[in-house]
Amino acid sequence: MLISHGLDGLRSLPPGSVLSIGNYDGIHRGHRALLGVGRELRARTPGSVLVVATFEPHPLTVLRPELAPPRLSSPATKQALLEREGVDRLVILPPTRQVLDLTAEDFWKVLREEARPAHLVEGDTFSFGKGRGGTIGKMRQWAANSPVRLHVVPPVAVPLLDLQVVPVSSTLVRWLLDHGRVRDAAICLGRPYALEGPVVRGFRRGQRLGFPTANLQIGEQLVPLDGVYAGRCTVDGTTYPAAVSIGRLPTFGPDQPRQIEAYLVGFGGDLYERRLTVELLDWLREQRKFNSLESLKAHLGDDVTVTTRLSSLDPSRAIANGSLNESRPTPSPSSGAQRSS
Repeated sequence: MLISHGLDGLRSLPPGSVLSIGNYDGIHRGHRALLGVGRELRARTPGSVLVVATFEPHPLTVLRPELAPPRLSSPATKQALLEREGVDRLVILPPTRQVLDLTAEDFWKVLREEARPAHLVEGDTFSFGKGRGGTIGKMRQWAANSPVRLHVVPPVAVPLLDLQVVPVSSTLVRWLLDHGRVRDAAICLGRPYALEGPVVRGFRRGQRLGFPTANLQIGEQLVPLDGVYAGRCTVDGTTYPAAVSIGRLPTFGPDQPRQIEAYLVGFGGDLYERRLTVELLDWLREQRKFNSLESLKAHLGDDVTVTTRLSSLDPSRAIANGSLNESRPTPSPSSGAQRSS
């Protein structure tokens, strides 16, 4: 996959490409539907390439930093997922004033006269230009009087575990993760949500309890609701069950720092300073204060037992069926998912 940057990256595209523009955070099932249409159009357009133009980082990091959403995937993972979906070229648009100050009319002019795609593939909530002044309705009007053919792809709706049928969006995935609903997030993503980061030194409490953990340092990525999760992690080609603790470890006293710890069942090597990707398969229980370390150890043993069983399930079949473990409770709060674009 060829990667270029900025408005010059758009201007350098070969004429007649198939282009989709968006944030593409998480590469969920809605994004994959857009790219599926893009691949079909590429196959019907001899000599064309499939291009994604994406803002990196999110424009709100400049416009309203306090409102910028946490990431669902790192830039490297986003690029890898786009390449896996068959994208030929990626144009990374930085949120500079040169880009953000373009009006919808000016942005369309760059597309029509300089990028010159044959096809433009977008969702029905797509907006563009300064202040999001460009709507999909405006783009329909402008494309109708140009050589660019606009293809508007409807949202992908999926049934969640509470039987609500909702349109998939990055906003919805973030909301589900904020409520610990990693199984529902996996339904929307089409794969388990994964935390990525280097392993840093912690307090070594897990080692003293017989459960040595890898402490992950997570940057701007969204960390789900505090709790204990069943997960898995692949190291040097081998996949290990991973019992994951997210929270402040109340058993060890008040005012503990929030930590993300993963106990890789059966792994005995050194992970310090290595970068791990830990998939979250299921929410097991809330964080709680135990009366003794022996009680904590017993619960950790139960967590490991359940994690080992869950990690052996076929993930594609589990996601298709809507759950990796129907017997597990839904984390609190268990209110229904929000509908959001």
